[in-house]
Amino acid sequence: MHKNPTSKWAIITGATAGIGWATAEELAQAGFSLILIGRRSDRLKELRDRLVKSSSQNDRNQQFKTVQLDVTKKSQVDDFVQAEGSSLENVTVLVNNAGLAKGSDKVQSAQLSDWDAMIDTNVKGLLYLTRAVLPYMVKNKSGHIVNLGSVAGRLVYPGGAVYCATKFAVRAISEGLRMDLAGSNIRVTNIEPGMVNSEFSLVRFGDQEKADKVYEGMTPLTPKDIAETILWCVQRPSHVNIQELVIYPTDQATIGQVNRK
Repeated sequence: MHKNPTSKWAIITGATAGIGWATAEELAQAGFSLILIGRRSDRLKELRDRLVKSSSQNDRNQQFKTVQLDVTKKSQVDDFVQAEGSSLENVTVLVNNAGLAKGSDKVQSAQLSDWDAMIDTNVKGLLYLTRAVLPYMVKNKSGHIVNLGSVAGRLVYPGGAVYCATKFAVRAISEGLRMDLAGSNIRVTNIEPGMVNSEFSLVRFGDQEKADKVYEGMTPLTPKDIAETILWCVQRPSHVNIQELVIYPTDQATIGQVNRK
């Protein structure tokens, strides 16, 4: 790919479902070309085909690249940079969406593998991709990092100690990154949603019935709600940085307080 300073390119991690998928659709509709990262190749192909079909009627210059990649594997991130270096020169937005919660056991009975999965994905994976992309943004003196945090990065609840810790880390990383990048013209935004009806609870509990009960009797946020917010943030004028946004559904006053009909 030849460098084109006017191109709008974005990377989205965890693009195969939920907020990542919805964000891809919103950014594509707004004219962004995309590098879509995820672990499920079939879902990446499905998303790319969908975006190509919808964009062909609007902008034939749009491009959609898919990269099957596990953000927790630094070697895979390194290979991605090696293979896609020329593409990364055009990236203006990085959406660090890949993340998960595993289990809801208390610390004294939790599975260590659940802790590893959350820390490796939510913290280390975010850092690996950010570190890989930032040198290109710094060189171009332009860019926007959007991190998907959570209201769990502000408040802790029983059975969520380690998950909450990872989202507290996302909040701290976002704030520290913004300080480190001061004067570089690179913006950093932390999006902190409350209850979103996506694959989140299914991944957490590994059971569809349990996942459905999480949203029973209330109206949660949708992935599209969050995706539209992300698009709004990246479309602000370059002198405006939306540092963080806390987004609850109307039926949720705070963690643990949900109005159910």
